[in-house]
Amino acid sequence: MNSSPDIWIEKYRPRTLDEVAGQKEIVERLKMYAASKSLPHLLFTGSAGIGKTTCAVALAREMFGDAWSMNFRELNASDERGIDVVRTQIKQFARTSPLGDAEFKILFLDEADALTNDAQAALRRTMENYAETCRFILSCNYSSKIIDPIQSRCAIYRFKPLTEDAVHEQMDRIAKNEGITIEEEAYAAIFYVAQGDMRKAINALQGAAIVSNTVTPANVYAVTSTANPEEIADLLSVTLEGDFETAVRLLSKLMYDKGIAPNELLNQLYRAVSTLSLDKLDRRTKADFIDAIGETDFRLSEGANPDIQMDALIAKFVRIINE
Repeated sequence: MNSSPDIWIEKYRPRTLDEVAGQKEIVERLKMYAASKSLPHLLFTGSAGIGKTTCAVALAREMFGDAWSMNFRELNASDERGIDVVRTQIKQFARTSPLGDAEFKILFLDEADALTNDAQAALRRTMENYAETCRFILSCNYSSKIIDPIQSRCAIYRFKPLTEDAVHEQMDRIAKNEGITIEEEAYAAIFYVAQGDMRKAINALQGAAIVSNTVTPANVYAVTSTANPEEIADLLSVTLEGDFETAVRLLSKLMYDKGIAPNELLNQLYRAVSTLSLDKLDRRTKADFIDAIGETDFRLSEGANPDIQMDALIAKFVRIINE
């Protein structure tokens, strides 16, 4: 059993751009900025855990050397969404001169899409007014939520979910350093859980390694409160046979015996239905299933009773099959 006190996502966070996994094209462009000591405003967009913050910090390290921490600041826009954060914290940092030999400072604003439109408008003015002393790197999950005047002032980089090979390589490196063994099937389990998110993958690996020095698929699914894909396949199989009672029993086992949250089960059901071959589920039925999953997801987000909604979803599946 691994008892390392360190948090692995921090312990194994890349310190240089060359160490960043799975974003080769973006890394090459950022290395050119670092080499030239010149930088436009940047907009990093993409899902969580795929290297946006890591790239921003690594870029600052390579541009500023030992003085990087004095010329770099990270803020999270979701903590303070309004215009005041732009008028105070952001403006105060941007207006002051860089330290050491740096020609400008870098402000990294994470979850910039959480800012209100008024706050983004104020941010755009700040970006213009203090361009000589500060460069902005904005990070967001959805670039469509960033106003056009900001997007037009930034070089946009779209980060992609990490490939299975990239996650596998990082898991191997960590396993070697930590003295743990990963079963071959556990690699697939980690990637299934992570869905291209390296942060999730590393957390899953550390959680499983705490249970045992040999990481197994069962441990990975257990520590992440995720159903084994085979269990989801069994649930769908009996549902497609029209066996409502058995399907509800399997669903109840996943929710209460294994403690898997309804929204996670919905996510897994969606992934399973989306990848079913047409010989098992025709296009129209697949579309109806996905529509039913989406409706249930919406109802749960509105605070509906999870037990009723999940059972109702299975009932809808069975009714669709019997139509």
